[in-house]
Amino acid sequence: MPSPPALPADPPPRPASRVAVTVHDVARATGVSAMTVSRVLRTPQQVSERTRLAVQEAVRALGYVPNLVANGLRSSRSNLVSALVPTVQGSLFSGMVGALTEALERRGFQLTVGQIGYGRSREDDLLRAIVGRRPDGIVLTGILHSPESRTMLAASGIPVVETWDATDDPIDMLLRVSHDAIGRAVCDYLHARGKRRLAVLTGGDPRALRRADGLAARAAERGLAGPPVHLLDSPTTHRHGREGLRALLAATPGVDGVFCSSDLMAGGVLTEARALGIAVPEQLAVVGFGDLDFAATLLPSLTSVHIDGAAIGALAADMIAARADGAAVAERTVDIAHRIVPRDSA
Repeated sequence: MPSPPALPADPPPRPASRVAVTVHDVARATGVSAMTVSRVLRTPQQVSERTRLAVQEAVRALGYVPNLVANGLRSSRSNLVSALVPTVQGSLFSGMVGALTEALERRGFQLTVGQIGYGRSREDDLLRAIVGRRPDGIVLTGILHSPESRTMLAASGIPVVETWDATDDPIDMLLRVSHDAIGRAVCDYLHARGKRRLAVLTGGDPRALRRADGLAARAAERGLAGPPVHLLDSPTTHRHGREGLRALLAATPGVDGVFCSSDLMAGGVLTEARALGIAVPEQLAVVGFGDLDFAATLLPSLTSVHIDGAAIGALAADMIAARADGAAVAERTVDIAHRIVPRDSA
């Protein structure tokens, strides 16, 4: 029986520049077969500790990374999941992405994240590239996709989880958030606190606009005047809040309750209200959306709508892992609750 390979005293020589390091390079550097290298990488318990250490050291020194695409072709699994979010600015979606990453890693998957903005053209381009690489699952933010993307996703056979929105016609699986219900709940909340002249400062993305529509519909049911809606570009910022409040009050004096489509914008409203000498919440109640970390530490602290992004990420991981294992998902549509977190601003 041949003796096991010795641990390399010096780093093995690297192949010529710009030539991909292969499993055969690792095998030559350690004096074992390519099959033994593969066993070390895939089933290390099947080889001796000395061989395993020698191969692992050569892999590290050479910078070798296994060809996961080729492995995936053999196993029909890529062990990759892709998530698309509108923006990585702020942290509205960070809870979902963080929980999704951790839950997938526990199941042997890795997550890639793409930023699509608030226009559909970038989503179409990214989805085309992602589907071509056949991940084991795709997590989407929202339900408004182009007909081309819907057809492509349905034809791919890849498990798809749509999140942060509501529809009666999901592509595959859905973690449903009702933005209409959120707008209605905010109207009821402000009305219960004696506010009668409501307004909305909102970005132009479809989910934010549905929250504005929900608030307006509930205001009409309560006999309130139609709330003015001041529209701003998405993603909204602190600056948008300051500028938006000035424009809103110039056009509609006497507003006593404002619902903002993001906590960042609501923070700008609070800053501008203080600059203008407007008492919050006595003269103006302010409600944000997202319940970001800083909402509790603003002055005054910000009342905000909380949605459990971590629960969305964990549930999406469960759904994709089950489908990747060939199991059925018991509930293909799951409702995600929201709640208003009362603080000093309202």
